[in-house]
Amino acid sequence: MTRYVFRDGRFRDRDTGAPMDIPTGPLAKPGIARPMPEYASPIDGRVISTRHERREDMKRNNCVEAGDMPSPTGGKIRNKAFAAKRGLTVSEDYR
Repeated sequence: MTRYVFRDGRFRDRDTGAPMDIPTGPLAKPGIARPMPEYASPIDGRVISTRHERREDMKRNNCVEAGDMPSPTGGKIRNKAFAAKRGLTVSEDYR
C-alpha cells in the first residue's frame, strides 16, 4: 500500500517523491450517524445507549432486526381481505 506525505504543498509518494494521483469523481467523506436515544432493552431491561450495545443486546438475546426478516410469501399478497382494505390485488400465486 502506497503511503503519502505532504511535501512542498502537495501529497507525494513517500519513497519516490512523485506527486499523488488526483482521484476522479466525488471525494469520499465519512458518514456521520446521529446518536441514538437511550432506552431499556425490552428483553432484559439493560440500558442501551449505543449502536454497539444494541447489536450486542440483540446477539445476546438471539434477536434480529424486524426489517431483516424475510417475508414468508416473498412480498406477494395472499390475503383477500388485506388486499381489499388497501386497494391492492391478491398475487396470482394465491388466487
